[in-house]
Amino acid sequence: MKLLIKNAQIINESTITEGDILVKEGRIAKIGRDLSDPTAQVIDANGTHLMAGVIDDQVHFREPGLTHKACIQTEARAAVAGGTTSFMEMPNTIPNALTQSLLEDKYQIAKRTSLANYSFFMGASNDNLEEVLKTNPKDVCGLKIFMGSSTGNMLVDNATTLENIFSRSPMLIATHCEDEATVRANTQKYLEKYGENIPMECHPEIRNVEACYKSSHLAVELAKKHDARLHILHISTGEETELFDNTKPLAEKRITSEVCVHHLWFDKSDYQKLGSQVKCNPAVKEAHHKAVLLEALLQDKLDIIATDHAPHTWDEKQNLYRKAPSGVPLVQHSLLMMLDFYKEGKITLEKIAEKMCHAPAICFQIKERGFIREGYHADLVLFDLKKPFGVNKSNVHYRCGWSPFEGYEFGSSITHTIVSGHLAYENGKFYENQLGQRLEFER
Repeated sequence: MKLLIKNAQIINESTITEGDILVKEGRIAKIGRDLSDPTAQVIDANGTHLMAGVIDDQVHFREPGLTHKACIQTEARAAVAGGTTSFMEMPNTIPNALTQSLLEDKYQIAKRTSLANYSFFMGASNDNLEEVLKTNPKDVCGLKIFMGSSTGNMLVDNATTLENIFSRSPMLIATHCEDEATVRANTQKYLEKYGENIPMECHPEIRNVEACYKSSHLAVELAKKHDARLHILHISTGEETELFDNTKPLAEKRITSEVCVHHLWFDKSDYQKLGSQVKCNPAVKEAHHKAVLLEALLQDKLDIIATDHAPHTWDEKQNLYRKAPSGVPLVQHSLLMMLDFYKEGKITLEKIAEKMCHAPAICFQIKERGFIREGYHADLVLFDLKKPFGVNKSNVHYRCGWSPFEGYEFGSSITHTIVSGHLAYENGKFYENQLGQRLEFER
């Protein structure tokens, strides 16, 4: 398929320019003005904006083993509907992706079913170091260490194991950082106070600032000690932002970080209305953290915007505090969330493209994606800032069938998503005759 996108406002590498893009054989063949090709399918992008497809470096698509919640096919479709063209998925499926064979099983599922481009993290446990060290850095995005228990409970709390991974692995190490002892002590305190009827709004007090900072600080110290390549996921507190540096270009950083859209959007007051719908790990916390996180993002202390998309069924979420699982489905609406922030004057379009497209590509050294450049894979999203999008059950594409945004109207809408040169989504319609590709890494 050839595609010719005409008259778009192209957001790319800190500029916005009007122009055309010709796509041939899955690649961006030409960027310019007044381009023509009589054999190409034309998309008239007049009045809309175009940027590289979003790269989400942290999602949970639940396959294998948890497919009553989600699967790679459904969640990849939802991602594409939201302008996300590539995802990196976590190892806490069933079975956990703790061997090279189990990791490869997930790649084979994605090869058969994923509309989006894909990569999968190799999981670490307290006793699979040899399997971890077999991971190929050229075609696997990184290693994932849960330095705090979460859904699937792959907690790595053995000090020797941590030292070995940080000292011996050449791979990017991505960490979930919450101090387990602090969380357990706080949980016990609230159980003594409330029994099993712990209010949902106590979640940010149980998984508190201290738990996050203590664990993130430990990860940073290990990385510095061993000169490891560390990427800390879902920073949720203002205090943690002080652990990160903004004096070097991203490509030169050995320690990087991300912030997730829900930690920028929601705060403790939302538990009153949404309850367990916004229960996630690390917790959505007090409102003042949102402003500090956003400022750290704009100052380049935080490098990437992601989702930690983590669906559970509606029935599972209706349990009491301790039994209601943590996780929020977000991948379909993450770009729309950031575009609302743009409309509020909180962030520029250029910065959104940087943090959702360019920075993940740089951080993970993804080969020929994340930018609008001639010769690169054509991963692109078109959005209309003037066309609102109201969220309701009929247009939520997650298998779990719900979103915390039901009833909310975003100020913009996604019109087209192009994945590896294939028009995969257009104004509510999916085209699944071509699937996504496995990401490759220049390492």
